[in-house]
Amino acid sequence: EAAAVAAPSQPEVAAGSAASAVVLPERLQRREAERQQGVERQRQKKEAQVVKEEQSEFFLATFAREREAVEALLAAGTLEEAAARLQALQKLLTGSVRFLAPYEVRQGQETVARLQGDLAARREQLQPKKKFAFRTLKKEAAPGSAPRPAEPAPPAPAAPGLGLAEGESGGPPLCGFSGAQDQELELGPAELLQQDVLLSELRGCRVRLRGNPNTLRVRDCRGCSVFCGPVSTSVLVDGCSDCLLALACQQLRTHRTRDCRVYVLVTSRAVIEACSEVSFAPYSWSYPGIERDFETSGLDRTTNNWNLVDDFDWLATDKPSPNWSLIPEQERITCWD
Repeated sequence: EAAAVAAPSQPEVAAGSAASAVVLPERLQRREAERQQGVERQRQKKEAQVVKEEQSEFFLATFAREREAVEALLAAGTLEEAAARLQALQKLLTGSVRFLAPYEVRQGQETVARLQGDLAARREQLQPKKKFAFRTLKKEAAPGSAPRPAEPAPPAPAAPGLGLAEGESGGPPLCGFSGAQDQELELGPAELLQQDVLLSELRGCRVRLRGNPNTLRVRDCRGCSVFCGPVSTSVLVDGCSDCLLALACQQLRTHRTRDCRVYVLVTSRAVIEACSEVSFAPYSWSYPGIERDFETSGLDRTTNNWNLVDDFDWLATDKPSPNWSLIPEQERITCWD
């Protein structure tokens, strides 16, 4: 009787064996499914790499062909067509950044910048020369008449020798303003076209740059508003505070700057270093002729990474940097007059 209790019945043994037979295939099936998923992931990864390499090869071939076409048009003096092809070349580069190697992106940017410089040089070379004219001599004041009040001196142009910030070229800037205080300062398209512009040591000034510079540097400015048209290459903001900036460019670098609002269109990514209380919003400043300046600059208005900011002083990936923020939509400027 005890043996009968201890020993499982024949149906129970059969049921246990059946359960084991069911569990074992399920385990094997699960393991096989995981193996198949791993194989599929490897296949997709390999295919993605092949596609990436094919895209890179296609880009390099297309970019080289378009570069040669722009160079030929510049040599022939067909500047409008050259400008259009150069803008298309910039769009091709901007749209291909996601699959290109960093050195390929850098080489492409250097090529586009060189061609933009060549275009500006050819425009200056081919534009009509100004006719010579005698200057009218000022008449001397009549005896006894009140002396004519002296006209206010224009703001001093930016001059070399102010010391270079990181990343700046050694050549003197061709135009800009330096040392002005509480003034309205302006430059137009003819003065700015593909020029290197420096704004330095301004206090309480309102600066409007309507045109297409090649580069822009804003250095050691306090309490200023700087509104600039499309810059073909880079903008450097260094040592500024309490400023309002409207900038459109390929690259934006901001150093040693605090308490500034930046309305920006940038086709790469903005970089800040040693900065605090810097806030960003999309570029919205406008003026008559800005569309033409964007065409000349080669910037793609449809690509704007205004909210992608790299902070070199904040390496944590799980928390946002406390040094910059986004301007709330309800607080953004909509009327610039």
